[in-house]
Amino acid sequence: MARHFERDRPRLRAVAYRILGSLGEADDALQDAWLRADRADTSEVTNPSGWLTTVVARVCLNMLRARDTRREEPLDDGDDGARRQPAATGTAADPAEEAQLADEVGIALLIVLDTLGPAERLAFVLHDMFDVPFDDIAAMLGKTPAATRQLASRARRRVRGVPAPEADPPLRRRAVDAYLAATRGGDFDALVALLHPDVVLRADAAVVPTPEPFAVSGVQRVARGAMASLGRARSAAVLLVDGRAGLAMAEHGRLRVVLRFDFAADGRITGIDVIADPVRLNELDITGIS
Repeated sequence: MARHFERDRPRLRAVAYRILGSLGEADDALQDAWLRADRADTSEVTNPSGWLTTVVARVCLNMLRARDTRREEPLDDGDDGARRQPAATGTAADPAEEAQLADEVGIALLIVLDTLGPAERLAFVLHDMFDVPFDDIAAMLGKTPAATRQLASRARRRVRGVPAPEADPPLRRRAVDAYLAATRGGDFDALVALLHPDVVLRADAAVVPTPEPFAVSGVQRVARGAMASLGRARSAAVLLVDGRAGLAMAEHGRLRVVLRFDFAADGRITGIDVIADPVRLNELDITGIS
């Protein structure tokens, strides 16, 4: 089985990364999957690639569920004498490699995937990205194939997004696109041009550790605050936030900060809500833009 694992490693790593959204976690999942595969009786396995994909997917599913319960998934008993993965992947992810992978997969997709439940995420990734049959995914999830199809369908709708119900969505979408481009490029003048003179930026206590939400007003102050988020802007994507164009920022594929915008009739930005509190983030409806 070691030979099959080594041959399939790139695909297995791609599966794990898309399910988990984190390169470090993906490598941990492969390590765990190899330990399980190495202990298993594989004498009757007729499709090693499919079997290994199932092992990796189940490990990833456990890790996703552990996120929700704030627990770490323990390794199986008896690890002391276990053989290690045929070729070590390393214990820490390379930031440059992770950034490249995020660009290849799509930051927006990773962010939307992070808003899905573990079963929805697994069903969508395995079926829509890797052509795993629903019957096989259903067995992993302990559900019927029909129920698994529904999970993937719901995930697909969120990933593809819905039309924004605004009077002039293209104008506002262009403003958000321009805001992201200006902050990524450090273009202060371009950012100022997007802001209304009476613009107000509000940030919750998870962004600025104050007893009450923090607020600043005025073009210059808001623009300077936006420039300070240059690092975060590199991992941001334009998505629908509660049905309107907004920005979502990720860290290792995990949703961390969301920006909601208010606009004047001419398309200039009048308000920016910066949301980082986990409870508030979970209450937002975040989808892709079709």
